Amino acid sequence: MNATLPFTGPWLLAPMEGVTDPAFRDLVLERNDPRQLGGAFTEFVRVVAAPRTPREIRRHLGPRRFPMPVGVQLMGGDIACLTASARSATEAGAPLVDLNFGCPAKGALKSCAGSAVLRDPAALEDIVAACVRVVEGAVPVTAKIRAGFDDAERVEELARAAEAGGAALLTVHCRTKAENYCAAVDWTRIERAVASTRIPVCGNGGVASHADLERMRSETGCAYVMVGHAAMGDPWIFSGRTVSAAEAATFLVEYVDAMRRLKHADLRGATARVKQLLKNWTAGGLVADEEDRGTWMRERDPAALLARLEARGSRRGPGGEVEPPSTTPLPQAAHGLGE
Repeated sequence: MNATLPFTGPWLLAPMEGVTDPAFRDLVLERNDPRQLGGAFTEFVRVVAAPRTPREIRRHLGPRRFPMPVGVQLMGGDIACLTASARSATEAGAPLVDLNFGCPAKGALKSCAGSAVLRDPAALEDIVAACVRVVEGAVPVTAKIRAGFDDAERVEELARAAEAGGAALLTVHCRTKAENYCAAVDWTRIERAVASTRIPVCGNGGVASHADLERMRSETGCAYVMVGHAAMGDPWIFSGRTVSAAEAATFLVEYVDAMRRLKHADLRGATARVKQLLKNWTAGGLVADEEDRGTWMRERDPAALLARLEARGSRRGPGGEVEPPSTTPLPQAAHGLGE
């Protein structure tokens, strides 16, 4: 029997490779109400030739804890290594284990992991069932899929396979592997997965604004909505709060600090990660327009980029007062919300 889902609210931060490590993830979690942002995931942990150890899993989870749970996402093609890694995740204190069946990268396909499994629903069921057995109900096991490999004709079959394997939640990214990250989205594929299973479904893909969160849930019947790309441009998308340019800049300055402190990144490496966010940044009017975005992206001096962010982070308001980031403490989550 799978454990109860620990989410504190209906919106979830997606696992993203090279993004949702503790440096970025923790800053997002601390700025959002747990009654809205109900949980997050590590960037996917690759399981290749050997199982991941509890120590490695703890590194992905990071040192801080929040009211919202942070699940560990595992991706691999070897069931023995994957199940041993799931056991390590429970030993490391992870509140849930998520299995990645959606990554479209060539490396994942070559190792028969990620979206490669979408061609074989029976294999997907077997992997989920094996991980459910090994954790012995200590934590829920969830699964994340794309709507299909070449097309979405088998999305119902894939959803039922995850359910039959014992998944406590199924996340459906509405694009297929073949569609990669194209602009077009089709939320009816999420709706079809919802209709074909009795377990909760989390919708993913095509969310661009806070309003889209409730719209996806209303249109598809999904219980949760997961946000990836859009959260990189607006970490406050889960609450819908409008922030100042100073708050937006302060987030990015703190991100540089976190990268240097937690990842031991040098300034050039840390500001390169900031540019990854600035490429699509929308929060706070920090990036005025595409021409302004170009000035941020073309800045080659890491120190100059950081200095510009620090200057924006200490902008003064109309009365001459400094506009600080919000320091209002977040309310504690109510137990059971979202279960």
